Amino acid sequence: MSNLLYIVAVVLIIGWLLGVFVYSATGLIHLLLVIALIAIILRVIQGRGLKG
Repeated sequence: MSNLLYIVAVVLIIGWLLGVFVYSATGLIHLLLVIALIAIILRVIQGRGLKG
């Protein structure tokens, strides 16, 4: 289950990067970035780190 959180965070960051360069959805892109960062921070706080 923790791997799923990491995968979602990575997908959201990739979506944010694509959106920034394509300029397709301005407000939604920043929301995706915030959600991805929160997911990564939660994973680190839970003690599993980024390595799994």
